[in-house]
Amino acid sequence: MTEESTRPARRRRGRLRLLAAAAGAVVMAISMAGVAHAEADRTVSSNTTGTHNGYYFSFWKDSGNASMTLRADGRYTSSWDRSTNNWVGGKGWATGTRRTVTYSGSYNPGNNNTYLALYGWTRNPLIEYYIVENFGSYNPSSGATRLGTVTTDGGTYDILRSQRVNAPSIDGTRTFYQFWSVRQQKRSSGTITVANHFDAWARAGLTLGTNHSYQIMATEGYQSSGSSDITVREGTGGGGNPTTPPPGNSNCTATLTAGEQFGDRFNLNVAVTGTSNWTVGLNLNGGQSIQNSWNAAVTGTTGSVTARPNGNGNNFGVTIMANGNWTWPTVTCRAG
Repeated sequence: MTEESTRPARRRRGRLRLLAAAAGAVVMAISMAGVAHAEADRTVSSNTTGTHNGYYFSFWKDSGNASMTLRADGRYTSSWDRSTNNWVGGKGWATGTRRTVTYSGSYNPGNNNTYLALYGWTRNPLIEYYIVENFGSYNPSSGATRLGTVTTDGGTYDILRSQRVNAPSIDGTRTFYQFWSVRQQKRSSGTITVANHFDAWARAGLTLGTNHSYQIMATEGYQSSGSSDITVREGTGGGGNPTTPPPGNSNCTATLTAGEQFGDRFNLNVAVTGTSNWTVGLNLNGGQSIQNSWNAAVTGTTGSVTARPNGNGNNFGVTIMANGNWTWPTVTCRAG
């Protein structure tokens, strides 16, 4: 929900001059090229973008008291109060990609409408996207159309799509779609394999634009108050003991998409990527049971059900008797 603006990053350079005096009052001056130093902390409270200590940043708000302090490397802190209608800001990269992102820190949403997410935009078409890692009392994707789930990086994310009409964007007031991955198990430190979300969205029929704008680890607040202290890096490792996927799970993802729905049951399609030797777990909700399955060897009918390949590829499906419970099961994927 941010409009791009540009402000050149401030750079400080020092010049070291060495003076050597020879006997007899002969003086020689040697000048060396300036050496770049880490930029000092910088607090922003008005709409701006730029770079700081090698990271791109964006800050946007429509009103009220919200500010973000840019600190060493990929770290930033933020705070806002209820005078703020809506704000979003964070550090990351000027161009979004299928990178792996590691982040850590503290996030204090309270009982508020706020969230911590990897956040970005594309053009052609114009898309705003969120990979939500944590949120307060309000799920930011409430009211969006649910299109499935994806299991990656040790958790399961709901995949959703919503539309904003005549709303602020990086290209002014526009109408555009929002793509969501919302983590079911909230966390404030971890690793995000962005490619797995991009691929899951594509399988669900959600097409990102061909021109990627920025991608940041953002804090957002709406008519709320809170604070955060987040450090972001590219790649695994670092970031202060992030939560990582369990062993054997990092290269295996399972995505649920909707099939046919009937009066007492519904079909789900499951797509597995990353390996041809997998075990998928489906944790059914209370009262539900498996009535039928195809293209996989399924063990169990209630509670925790497992599926393994039976030679028919990596896509399979199940029919679930709802018994009044239409909530989709959670899904896990393990290689081997």
